[in-house]
Amino acid sequence: MQSYIEKGIGYDEYRKLIEQVVAAGKTTGETQSEELSNFTDLNLHRMKRLDKTTKVNDSLKETIQNLKVNWIWLILTEGWCGDAAQNIPPIEKIAEENDGIQTLYLLRDENLELMDKYLTNGGRAIPKLLCLNAETFEEIGNWGSRPAAADVLFQKLKAQGLEKPEIIEQIIRWYNDDKTESLQREFEPLVTRWAGK
Repeated sequence: MQSYIEKGIGYDEYRKLIEQVVAAGKTTGETQSEELSNFTDLNLHRMKRLDKTTKVNDSLKETIQNLKVNWIWLILTEGWCGDAAQNIPPIEKIAEENDGIQTLYLLRDENLELMDKYLTNGGRAIPKLLCLNAETFEEIGNWGSRPAAADVLFQKLKAQGLEKPEIIEQIIRWYNDDKTESLQREFEPLVTRWAGK
């Protein structure tokens, strides 16, 4: 795990990377297409908006601030991923509430050996957050790739046989209506459980 941590980049560097690939009309990862480039451009705008508008709720803020931890949150992601764009900014805001939590970002497609240990229903779903002990690098827990309520909606729409663009549109609408509340509600008991391990 240590080699992955050494390769990880901070949030500001991750954001700069996304800005660079967007400026070049590209995306992260080996697979390049106009569609993925367009998604990455949209995602950059989403992240900028969420960076400005996301406020950690009082209950979660108190819980996070009172944790006595020394954690690394290692997050697998890619610039073209809509779930990553929606969830990473609030995750970063949560981590900022405690000096004992450091976030590091890895591109999924450059780290498939690690990603393949954390498949979701057999797929390489991202973002995937690994909570690690910063001293021993042992895994404490993991989360991803989207809040449970969003995943229930996704599975329901998929079961209805909707086409991918329509599913994406409805998931984006869900995120916009939810305003990071579901993710924040999930993280409060999650970090409490992780801190108890």
